Amino acid sequence: MYLADRLAKYASDLSYQDLGQETVSEAKKRVIDALGCAIGAHRERPVKIARKAALRISEGGPSTLLGTSKKSRPDVATFVNGLMIRYFDYNDTYLSKEPAHPSDNLGPCLAVAESEGRSGKELITSLVLAYEVQCRLCDSADLRHRGWDHVCYGLVSSALAAGKLMGLDEKEMAQAVNIALNGHIAMRQVRAGELSMWKGASFANAARNAVFAAALAREGMEGPAPIFEGEMGFFRQVSGPFELDLRRFGGSGKPFKLVETYIKFYPAEYHAQTAISAALELRKRIPDPSRIKGVLVETHEAGYTILGKDPEKWSPRTKETADHSLPFMVGTSLLKGKLDNSSYSSEALRDRATIEFLKAISVKENRRYTSLYPARGMPNRVTVSLDGGGNLSREVLVPKGHPLNPMSDEEVEDKFRRLTSGILARARADRALEQLRNLEQASDVSQALSELTAGA
Repeated sequence: MYLADRLAKYASDLSYQDLGQETVSEAKKRVIDALGCAIGAHRERPVKIARKAALRISEGGPSTLLGTSKKSRPDVATFVNGLMIRYFDYNDTYLSKEPAHPSDNLGPCLAVAESEGRSGKELITSLVLAYEVQCRLCDSADLRHRGWDHVCYGLVSSALAAGKLMGLDEKEMAQAVNIALNGHIAMRQVRAGELSMWKGASFANAARNAVFAAALAREGMEGPAPIFEGEMGFFRQVSGPFELDLRRFGGSGKPFKLVETYIKFYPAEYHAQTAISAALELRKRIPDPSRIKGVLVETHEAGYTILGKDPEKWSPRTKETADHSLPFMVGTSLLKGKLDNSSYSSEALRDRATIEFLKAISVKENRRYTSLYPARGMPNRVTVSLDGGGNLSREVLVPKGHPLNPMSDEEVEDKFRRLTSGILARARADRALEQLRNLEQASDVSQALSELTAGA
């Protein structure tokens, strides 16, 4: 049996009863986290662009555009909502041979679940399925060093999740994967050099295509097969060959990958989380940052390659570049004593003191840290040289929000409140959280979205 067929069988067989209470609780935590990120991005320029385009294409439909009372087609809503979830680079992460942001799958799951009148339990099941498939693929092969973007795996996870919510049978779900994967491979250029608005839209677009692929498969459209193993298929053209043992997938008493994913404590690419913690701790010991004469950031290979290799990281001109720049994030933390979404404003990116300070920062790979990554953390060390010759250094191995150092339910809900403050009224945020805490009890997903509208 080909891989697409085996994945389709797993997706078809998975049920809510297979999940277990821990997985359900962790899934709801990630839904709260991702929706906080989405509503927080409601007024950001790329989101406004996407929402305007979406309503021009299709105003009216079954799927809500988050933060509004407006609706559109499921595939279009998938794109807008997925961009909202991803925009701040504050949603969850999974790091393996290939990195990923698995809650990107919530965009298609929400849009399709609402359009199909699905329950909270069905939404949770589809989301756990998407996490499982994407993370297992990330464990199997590295795409980024071959020039392809991690969202290629999201074509598979989103197609299967959407297919399950649409009620597709195994053959139809396999065809959804075939269609989605063949025609929508994304290049890694989206995360190289100066980063653009598309950084936050890349998965949203993959998921949009996956939802449409599932819709086509439901009507009987067939795609090229075998899409992974074929003469010019995914293995040969994109990933290289790999084995995927579905007997290890979650269910039947085996844990799901969702519980291994990481929630972000800071709005920054995950490899930088421990560097930011280290810099902020050092800042407390340096009341006058003008005493800093030099900064060395030691990181693992992925941290260096993704966040500290390109010259653009020392003079970021876009928010997307800045939140993927170790020099900028460490420098801002040391200078300002904080790092939050305001740290990436246009004014912050033009701040002369920050720009000048970045010249004193260097980044290099520490091979010991590379050997620890990712199973034993995302290690970084920041060393500050002070005038007069003294040095201060801080090493942090495991970030807050990692499964080895998890964020509590209360911390995640506090993050939701901070992100949605000024967009959702306090009473509305309270009601939204109450609905999301009890998501599995919702008979229709629309109920869980009813309070996520900007305003009172």
